[in-house]
Order: sequence, then C-alpha cells, then structure tokens
Amino acid sequence: MDALKQELKENLIEQLNLEDMSPEDIANDDMLFGDGLGLDSIDALELIVMLDKNYGIKLTDPKEGRAIFESINTMAAYISEHRSK
Repeated sequence: MDALKQELKENLIEQLNLEDMSPEDIANDDMLFGDGLGLDSIDALELIVMLDKNYGIKLTDPKEGRAIFESINTMAAYISEHRSK
C-alpha cells in the first residue's frame, strides 16, 4: 500500500503539473481539495482520467469521486479494491 501511495503522489504531481511540489510535500491524509492542496474541479477531471488510464477504474458518479479524492489514503484504498490494471 505504501508503494501505491508513493506512486499516486508522483502521478498526481505529474498529471496536474505541480512542478513546485515533491511527493514528500504531500501527506497521505492531506485534503486534496479546498484547504489542503487546493485542487479544483478541473483537477478532479484530470484525476478521473488518471484513474482510468493508470488503474482501469472508470468513475461515472461525480459524488463518488468527491469521496475517493479526499486524500491519498482514500484514493489508495479505493484503487486497491477496484483496480483492473
């Protein structure tokens, strides 16, 4: 699970062009949206594409995405349960 969390942080930085950040800057329980990393709805769409491309997970319900993208921990748990790649 730790390897998956590290991979998620690296993918997040690359996918969202967070060039001034490193994986060490992102805590596993940091909020990704709002007061945490400050991601927005465009970033959420990028994350949905990343889940599909990297892990074979297709999200269709935006409300489901809100819960999944809460933190690195919640994303890793969801991917562990639902990945097809």
